[in-house]
Amino acid sequence: MIYLITALVFVSILLLSLTALHHFVLKRSVLTQRLQGLATERTAKQKKPVESGTWSYKLSRIGEKLKLPEREHSKYMKMMVAAGYRKESVYAFFGCKILLTCLIPACYLLIYAVPRQICFTSQSLLVTVICLIAGYLLPSYWLYSKKRSRQVQIFHTLPDILDLVTVCVEAGLSVDAALMRSTETPQFNGNALAQEIRIANMETRAGKPRIDALKDMAERTMVEDVKSLTSMMAQTERFGTSLSQALRTHADSLRTKRRQMAEEAAAKTTIKMIFPLILFIFPALLVVILGPAMLQIGRIFK
Repeated sequence: MIYLITALVFVSILLLSLTALHHFVLKRSVLTQRLQGLATERTAKQKKPVESGTWSYKLSRIGEKLKLPEREHSKYMKMMVAAGYRKESVYAFFGCKILLTCLIPACYLLIYAVPRQICFTSQSLLVTVICLIAGYLLPSYWLYSKKRSRQVQIFHTLPDILDLVTVCVEAGLSVDAALMRSTETPQFNGNALAQEIRIANMETRAGKPRIDALKDMAERTMVEDVKSLTSMMAQTERFGTSLSQALRTHADSLRTKRRQMAEEAAAKTTIKMIFPLILFIFPALLVVILGPAMLQIGRIFK
Protein backbone atom coordinates (compact mmCIF):
# COMPACT_ATOMS: atom_id res chain seq x y z
CA MET A 1 0.00 0.00 0.00
CA ILE A 2 2.83 2.38 0.86
CA TYR A 3 4.52 1.65 -2.48
CA LEU A 4 1.27 2.41 -4.34
CA ILE A 5 0.82 5.77 -2.59
CA THR A 6 4.44 6.67 -3.27
CA ALA A 7 4.06 5.80 -6.94
CA LEU A 8 0.86 7.86 -7.24
CA VAL A 9 2.50 10.88 -5.59
CA PHE A 10 5.51 10.55 -7.90
CA VAL A 11 3.35 10.27 -11.00
CA SER A 12 1.21 13.25 -9.90
CA ILE A 13 4.25 15.47 -9.29
CA LEU A 14 5.76 14.36 -12.59
CA LEU A 15 2.55 15.16 -14.48
CA LEU A 16 2.24 18.57 -12.78
CA SER A 17 5.86 19.37 -13.61
CA LEU A 18 5.45 18.34 -17.23
CA THR A 19 2.23 20.40 -17.51
CA ALA A 20 3.89 23.52 -16.08
CA LEU A 21 6.99 23.03 -18.23
CA HIS A 22 4.91 22.51 -21.35
CA HIS A 23 2.88 25.63 -20.58
CA PHE A 24 5.93 27.86 -20.16
CA VAL A 25 7.75 26.39 -23.16
CA LEU A 26 4.67 26.78 -25.37
CA LYS A 27 4.15 30.37 -24.22
CA ARG A 28 7.75 31.20 -24.92
CA SER A 29 7.62 29.58 -28.31
CA VAL A 30 4.53 31.60 -29.30
CA LEU A 31 6.24 34.78 -28.19
CA THR A 32 9.35 33.80 -30.09
CA GLN A 33 7.33 33.05 -33.19
CA ARG A 34 5.62 36.43 -33.01
CA LEU A 35 8.92 38.24 -32.57
CA GLN A 36 10.44 36.30 -35.42
CA GLY A 37 7.45 37.17 -37.57
CA LEU A 38 7.80 40.86 -36.76
CA ALA A 39 11.52 40.75 -37.47
CA THR A 40 10.93 38.98 -40.77
CA GLU A 41 8.25 41.51 -41.75
CA ARG A 42 10.48 44.43 -40.83
CA THR A 43 13.38 42.94 -42.80
CA ALA A 44 11.11 42.38 -45.76
CA LYS A 45 9.95 46.00 -45.59
CA GLN A 46 13.51 47.23 -45.42
CA LYS A 47 14.62 45.05 -48.32
CA LYS A 48 11.54 45.75 -50.38
CA PRO A 49 12.79 47.22 -53.67
CA VAL A 50 11.42 50.39 -55.13
CA GLU A 51 8.60 49.69 -57.54
CA SER A 52 10.00 49.82 -61.02
CA GLY A 53 6.73 50.97 -62.56
CA THR A 54 6.56 54.34 -60.82
CA TRP A 55 7.55 57.58 -62.48
CA SER A 56 9.93 58.47 -59.65
CA TYR A 57 11.86 55.23 -60.19
CA LYS A 58 12.07 55.79 -63.94
CA LEU A 59 13.16 59.41 -63.51
CA SER A 60 15.74 58.36 -60.94
CA ARG A 61 17.19 55.80 -63.32
CA ILE A 62 17.39 58.46 -66.02
CA GLY A 63 18.87 61.02 -63.65
CA GLU A 64 21.63 58.66 -62.53
CA LYS A 65 23.08 58.88 -66.04
CA LEU A 66 23.60 62.63 -65.75
CA LYS A 67 27.17 63.14 -64.52
CA LEU A 68 27.65 66.54 -62.93
CA PRO A 69 30.64 67.89 -60.99
CA GLU A 70 30.59 67.15 -57.29
CA ARG A 71 30.07 70.80 -56.46
CA GLU A 72 27.00 71.09 -58.69
CA HIS A 73 25.61 67.80 -57.40
CA SER A 74 26.02 68.94 -53.80
CA LYS A 75 24.39 72.29 -54.58
CA TYR A 76 21.32 70.67 -56.09
CA MET A 77 21.11 68.21 -53.21
CA LYS A 78 21.14 71.04 -50.66
CA MET A 79 18.48 72.87 -52.64
CA MET A 80 16.30 69.76 -52.68
CA VAL A 81 16.58 69.43 -48.90
CA ALA A 82 15.88 73.14 -48.43
CA ALA A 83 12.80 72.79 -50.63
CA GLY A 84 11.46 70.04 -48.35
CA TYR A 85 12.43 66.91 -50.30
CA ARG A 86 14.75 64.04 -49.48
CA LYS A 87 18.31 63.85 -50.76
CA GLU A 88 17.50 60.81 -52.89
CA SER A 89 15.01 62.89 -54.88
CA VAL A 90 17.90 64.70 -56.57
CA TYR A 91 18.18 61.89 -59.13
CA ALA A 92 14.49 62.22 -60.01
CA PHE A 93 15.14 65.95 -60.40
CA PHE A 94 18.01 65.25 -62.79
CA GLY A 95 15.74 62.87 -64.68
CA CYS A 96 13.18 65.69 -65.07
CA LYS A 97 15.90 67.95 -66.47
CA ILE A 98 16.93 65.35 -69.04
CA LEU A 99 13.33 64.50 -69.92
CA LEU A 100 12.27 68.12 -70.45
CA THR A 101 15.47 68.88 -72.35
CA CYS A 102 14.53 66.19 -74.85
CA LEU A 103 10.74 66.55 -74.74
CA ILE A 104 10.25 70.29 -75.35
CA PRO A 105 12.39 70.46 -78.55
CA ALA A 106 10.82 67.22 -79.77
CA CYS A 107 7.33 68.66 -79.29
CA TYR A 108 8.31 71.81 -81.19
CA LEU A 109 9.79 69.84 -84.06
CA LEU A 110 6.93 67.34 -84.33
CA ILE A 111 4.06 69.78 -83.87
CA TYR A 112 5.32 72.92 -85.62
CA ALA A 113 8.50 72.42 -87.66
CA VAL A 114 7.89 69.09 -89.40
CA PRO A 115 4.36 69.87 -90.72
CA ARG A 116 5.66 73.15 -92.18
CA GLN A 117 8.91 71.56 -93.44
CA ILE A 118 11.15 74.14 -91.77
CA CYS A 119 13.31 71.78 -89.70
CA PHE A 120 16.66 72.90 -91.10
CA THR A 121 16.15 76.62 -91.31
CA SER A 122 18.10 79.00 -89.13
CA GLN A 123 14.97 80.13 -87.31
CA SER A 124 13.90 76.58 -86.44
CA LEU A 125 17.40 75.71 -85.26
CA LEU A 126 17.45 78.81 -83.06
CA VAL A 127 14.06 77.94 -81.57
CA THR A 128 15.23 74.36 -80.98
CA VAL A 129 18.30 75.57 -79.10
CA ILE A 130 16.09 77.89 -77.03
CA CYS A 131 13.78 74.98 -76.25
CA LEU A 132 16.77 72.87 -75.18
CA ILE A 133 17.98 75.57 -72.80
CA ALA A 134 14.47 76.18 -71.47
CA GLY A 135 13.89 72.48 -70.87
CA TYR A 136 17.14 72.21 -68.94
CA LEU A 137 16.56 75.35 -66.85
CA LEU A 138 12.85 75.01 -66.06
CA PRO A 139 13.32 72.35 -63.31
CA SER A 140 16.03 74.52 -61.72
CA TYR A 141 13.71 77.52 -61.72
CA TRP A 142 10.92 75.40 -60.20
CA LEU A 143 13.26 74.08 -57.51
CA TYR A 144 14.50 77.57 -56.69
CA SER A 145 10.94 78.89 -56.39
CA LYS A 146 9.98 76.00 -54.09
CA LYS A 147 13.03 76.60 -51.94
CA ARG A 148 12.38 80.34 -51.81
CA SER A 149 8.72 79.93 -50.84
CA ARG A 150 9.62 77.46 -48.10
CA GLN A 151 12.29 79.80 -46.74
CA VAL A 152 9.81 82.69 -46.70
CA GLN A 153 7.32 80.52 -44.82
CA ILE A 154 9.97 79.57 -42.26
CA PHE A 155 11.01 83.21 -41.86
CA HIS A 156 7.42 84.36 -41.21
CA THR A 157 6.71 81.47 -38.81
CA LEU A 158 9.88 81.74 -36.72
CA PRO A 159 8.84 84.70 -34.47
CA ASP A 160 5.50 83.07 -33.59
CA ILE A 161 7.13 79.77 -32.68
CA LEU A 162 9.77 81.58 -30.63
CA ASP A 163 7.02 83.33 -28.66
CA LEU A 164 5.46 79.96 -27.83
CA VAL A 165 8.86 78.51 -26.89
CA THR A 166 9.48 81.51 -24.61
CA VAL A 167 6.16 81.01 -22.84
CA CYS A 168 6.84 77.28 -22.40
CA VAL A 169 10.36 77.91 -21.04
CA GLU A 170 9.05 80.49 -18.57
CA ALA A 171 6.38 77.98 -17.50
CA GLY A 172 9.12 75.55 -16.44
CA LEU A 173 9.54 73.24 -19.42
CA SER A 174 12.93 72.25 -20.76
CA VAL A 175 14.13 73.51 -24.11
CA ASP A 176 13.43 70.21 -25.88
CA ALA A 177 9.96 69.93 -24.36
CA ALA A 178 9.23 73.57 -25.20
CA LEU A 179 10.26 73.07 -28.82
CA MET A 180 8.13 69.95 -29.13
CA ARG A 181 5.17 71.59 -27.40
CA SER A 182 5.29 74.63 -29.65
CA THR A 183 5.16 72.49 -32.80
CA GLU A 184 2.06 70.63 -31.58
CA THR A 185 -0.09 73.75 -31.88
CA PRO A 186 -2.85 73.24 -34.49
CA GLN A 187 -1.95 76.46 -36.32
CA PHE A 188 1.45 74.95 -37.24
CA ASN A 189 0.10 71.72 -38.73
CA GLY A 190 1.97 71.07 -41.95
CA ASN A 191 4.28 74.03 -41.37
CA ALA A 192 7.82 73.64 -42.70
CA LEU A 193 9.53 75.05 -39.60
CA ALA A 194 7.48 72.85 -37.28
CA GLN A 195 8.52 69.78 -39.29
CA GLU A 196 12.18 70.77 -39.11
CA ILE A 197 11.96 71.31 -35.34
CA ARG A 198 10.39 67.85 -34.93
CA ILE A 199 13.25 66.31 -36.90
CA ALA A 200 15.79 68.15 -34.71
CA ASN A 201 13.98 66.96 -31.60
CA MET A 202 14.06 63.35 -32.80
CA GLU A 203 17.79 63.68 -33.47
CA THR A 204 18.26 65.03 -29.93
CA ARG A 205 16.33 62.09 -28.47
CA ALA A 206 18.51 59.73 -30.50
CA GLY A 207 21.61 61.09 -28.74
CA LYS A 208 22.81 64.00 -30.87
CA PRO A 209 23.62 67.19 -28.94
CA ARG A 210 20.91 69.81 -29.15
CA ILE A 211 23.15 72.48 -30.65
CA ASP A 212 24.39 70.10 -33.35
CA ALA A 213 20.81 69.14 -34.19
CA LEU A 214 19.84 72.80 -34.45
CA LYS A 215 22.88 73.52 -36.62
CA ASP A 216 21.89 70.69 -38.94
CA MET A 217 18.37 72.16 -39.07
CA ALA A 218 19.84 75.53 -40.05
CA GLU A 219 21.92 73.86 -42.76
CA ARG A 220 18.87 72.03 -44.11
CA THR A 221 16.65 75.11 -44.24
CA MET A 222 19.39 77.49 -45.51
CA VAL A 223 17.70 80.39 -43.66
CA GLU A 224 20.02 82.97 -42.09
CA ASP A 225 17.62 83.75 -39.23
CA VAL A 226 17.56 80.08 -38.18
CA LYS A 227 21.37 80.10 -38.21
CA SER A 228 21.41 83.21 -36.01
CA LEU A 229 18.92 81.52 -33.66
CA THR A 230 21.22 78.49 -33.40
CA SER A 231 24.22 80.72 -32.63
CA MET A 232 22.21 82.60 -30.01
CA MET A 233 21.10 79.39 -28.28
CA ALA A 234 24.67 78.04 -28.35
CA GLN A 235 25.99 81.22 -26.72
CA THR A 236 23.18 81.17 -24.14
CA GLU A 237 23.94 77.58 -23.22
CA ARG A 238 27.67 78.28 -23.11
CA PHE A 239 27.55 81.40 -20.94
CA GLY A 240 24.53 80.48 -18.85
CA THR A 241 22.43 83.56 -19.61
CA SER A 242 18.63 83.73 -19.50
CA LEU A 243 17.21 81.71 -22.37
CA SER A 244 13.70 83.17 -22.18
CA GLN A 245 15.00 86.74 -22.36
CA ALA A 246 17.27 85.87 -25.29
CA LEU A 247 14.40 84.18 -27.14
CA ARG A 248 12.08 87.13 -26.54
CA THR A 249 14.70 89.60 -27.78
CA HIS A 250 15.40 87.48 -30.85
CA ALA A 251 11.69 87.15 -31.62
CA ASP A 252 11.23 90.93 -31.33
CA SER A 253 14.16 91.54 -33.68
CA LEU A 254 12.75 89.09 -36.21
CA ARG A 255 9.33 90.71 -36.00
CA THR A 256 10.91 94.12 -36.52
CA LYS A 257 12.81 92.78 -39.52
CA ARG A 258 9.61 91.34 -40.95
CA ARG A 259 7.82 94.66 -40.55
CA GLN A 260 10.70 96.53 -42.20
CA MET A 261 10.62 94.14 -45.14
CA ALA A 262 6.87 94.74 -45.52
CA GLU A 263 7.42 98.51 -45.46
CA GLU A 264 10.18 98.20 -48.04
CA ALA A 265 7.94 96.16 -50.32
CA ALA A 266 5.16 98.74 -49.91
CA ALA A 267 7.58 101.56 -50.77
CA LYS A 268 8.66 99.77 -53.95
CA THR A 269 5.07 99.45 -55.10
CA THR A 270 4.98 103.05 -56.33
CA ILE A 271 7.97 102.55 -58.61
CA LYS A 272 6.68 99.23 -59.88
CA MET A 273 3.35 100.82 -60.83
CA ILE A 274 5.01 103.29 -63.20
CA PHE A 275 5.52 100.81 -66.03
CA PRO A 276 1.90 99.47 -66.11
CA LEU A 277 0.64 103.05 -65.94
CA ILE A 278 2.80 104.20 -68.86
CA LEU A 279 2.27 101.14 -71.04
CA PHE A 280 -1.42 100.34 -70.46
CA ILE A 281 -3.38 102.96 -68.50
CA PHE A 282 -2.08 106.28 -69.92
CA PRO A 283 -2.56 105.28 -73.61
CA ALA A 284 -6.15 104.28 -72.90
CA LEU A 285 -6.78 107.58 -71.09
CA LEU A 286 -5.25 109.54 -73.98
CA VAL A 287 -7.50 107.75 -76.46
CA VAL A 288 -10.60 108.41 -74.36
CA ILE A 289 -9.74 112.07 -73.67
CA LEU A 290 -8.21 113.17 -76.98
CA GLY A 291 -10.15 110.87 -79.30
CA PRO A 292 -13.33 113.01 -79.56
CA ALA A 293 -11.25 116.20 -79.94
CA MET A 294 -9.22 114.69 -82.77
CA LEU A 295 -12.42 113.60 -84.53
CA GLN A 296 -13.86 117.10 -84.29
CA ILE A 297 -10.61 118.64 -85.60
CA GLY A 298 -10.65 116.22 -88.49
CA ARG A 299 -14.25 117.20 -89.38
CA ILE A 300 -13.30 120.87 -89.33
CA PHE A 301 -10.46 120.45 -91.85
CA LYS A 302 -12.52 118.35 -94.26
